Amino acid sequence: MDFTTNHILKNLSEKAKQDKESGKHSEAPVGFCSEHDERLKLFCVTDQQLTCLICRDCEKHQGHKFKPIKEAAASIRKEVEAFLGKDFHDFSKIENLAKSQNEEIRKTEEKSQQLRTQISGQFQEMHQFLRRREDEIMNELNQKEADELKKMRDGLELGEKMKAILEITEPEILLKCWSGDNSMKAQNPLNLQVVNSSLSLGLYESHLQLFMWKEMLQLIQPKAKKLSLKREDPPVGRQRSCSYNQSSGYGQRYSICDCHHNYTSLLSQYQKYCNPGQNDYYLRIDKIERGPNYWEIDVKDKSSWTIHIQNHSLTFINDKYTKKTNNRTEYLNFENRPETIGIYFNSITNQLQFFDVDNMKHF
Repeated sequence: MDFTTNHILKNLSEKAKQDKESGKHSEAPVGFCSEHDERLKLFCVTDQQLTCLICRDCEKHQGHKFKPIKEAAASIRKEVEAFLGKDFHDFSKIENLAKSQNEEIRKTEEKSQQLRTQISGQFQEMHQFLRRREDEIMNELNQKEADELKKMRDGLELGEKMKAILEITEPEILLKCWSGDNSMKAQNPLNLQVVNSSLSLGLYESHLQLFMWKEMLQLIQPKAKKLSLKREDPPVGRQRSCSYNQSSGYGQRYSICDCHHNYTSLLSQYQKYCNPGQNDYYLRIDKIERGPNYWEIDVKDKSSWTIHIQNHSLTFINDKYTKKTNNRTEYLNFENRPETIGIYFNSITNQLQFFDVDNMKHF
């Protein structure tokens, strides 16, 4: 049974629901127009609603198509029966289909809730990591600020004390002040100078986000599996017999050399191997775990390559990306030529996606 959306039935259902919620016909008797108090004798096919004869002539129904109620009801019944097919009298089958569909709805809602919890938890882990590192770096900044300000203020205080000593004219008082202040004796007055501001957080001043991202990568699970393209093995000449015997027809046999043929064949193979447009590199992904998989393949400076995964392949040649699945070919576009290709493949759903790892854009 095909449950493709039937727009007429859908409109009727939505209209009835809206009328029920708004109480549109609550004031008029059943079978009468709420606006004109006339009996409902027509069905507006355009608006999918019951109307009276006065409604038909109103401006809001101008140019609309109408049918008598019985004819419209018979037409809709016929549509419903055609929609349901040969099972339209078997209500048990319809109920079973509805039951199965409700079960699938339940599964979707449960999966959606599971994914919401999973996504929220994973983002929470990243938020906690970033908040913890923010607190640590802020504490480091506060400690460095406090240490530097202490040096500056100590120097400033020492200078004030030295100035006060010089202003004392009585020798006894001067010596008493000097001997009673250990801080002046501990520091060499000759080193009195301005302490320049040198507060710095080093790499965190310029590359904070980069280093936080690098640190966060250590927490991320699962990690991408790194794979490398392989180069086709170069052609190798095999040692063969240099000649073979051929009869002349007169009882004599001649030796004819086939070295030239072997040489030209090997040369042709090697020229093809050295040609940068002949699919120089390839990779066949055989180790596929059940469920979701993600790989990253370095394709930088590779002029042509092909990646195979089950019955799918992605080929780059002549500056074009081609995806093949069985006998279906699809051309893909990148904003920029990626240096690393990301591949997501779910072996259960057979979902396959390719990414530019530099910006994680799907193509």
